[in-house]
Amino acid sequence: MIGRSAGRIGLVAWHVFKESVRDRVLYGIAGFAVLLVAASILVGQLTAGEDIKIIKDLGLATIELAGVLMTVFIGVGLVSREIERRSIFALLAKPLPRWEFIVGKYGGLVLTIFVNLAAMTAALYLMLAYMSWGAMEVERRAWAAPATDPRLLIAVALIAAELALLTAVALFFSTFSSSALLSVALTVGLFIAGLLSHDLQHFGDIVEVPRSVATFVAAIGWSLPAFSAFSDVKNLIVQGQPVAGGYVAMTLLYAAIYSMAAIAAAVGIFSRREFK
Repeated sequence: MIGRSAGRIGLVAWHVFKESVRDRVLYGIAGFAVLLVAASILVGQLTAGEDIKIIKDLGLATIELAGVLMTVFIGVGLVSREIERRSIFALLAKPLPRWEFIVGKYGGLVLTIFVNLAAMTAALYLMLAYMSWGAMEVERRAWAAPATDPRLLIAVALIAAELALLTAVALFFSTFSSSALLSVALTVGLFIAGLLSHDLQHFGDIVEVPRSVATFVAAIGWSLPAFSAFSDVKNLIVQGQPVAGGYVAMTLLYAAIYSMAAIAAAVGIFSRREFK
């Protein structure tokens, strides 16, 4: 029983992956990311002694931005596209439980995003290696961390976890909204709010408001996905500062738990939805 479910989920995921890699939007965003990473080298050369740091910072930021764009503009269409094409009826007529359909869609998009992240990360490392090869020894000694610092992979792993969480959120909104535009707006809005979740959690310490208002805003902040937590480690790594392994582990665990909760909610909504 478990093996059959896994097989069906895998087929759905593989179908999503093949369809996504043929999407022109995805290639456009990936190309945009590669160009920005390349442009970061030119920007870095304008600041003596800070070139590697700037390239790392811009490179990671570009990878994250490209991943967010991929997630939002492809993720929100995972279910709504099937509804618009009316292909959802043929899928649901097959011996495919709805929860397997949702989980398979999620897995396929996450696989697509991870493959693109790996390609952009490899491009960033190649550029950093090129910069290191052309630098003088005195310049290398002035760097806070090696150009091809393996710890950059920690930042990439956190970006991957962040995007996996954002994918779950996008899929959740796409299960109850037939409008792709509305799903995009809701996903982007929640992502922006999640970047401000830390400030919302401590709203009463920042702004003088009645205690009831501060408590209400803090409750909203704690309930939102804390996307800001994934960026803190990136800044430390770029600066060459130590990173607490416990914090990284807890952040990855947080992303996994929140993603599973969002997928479970998406399955619950989609299982009860009727199509006409």
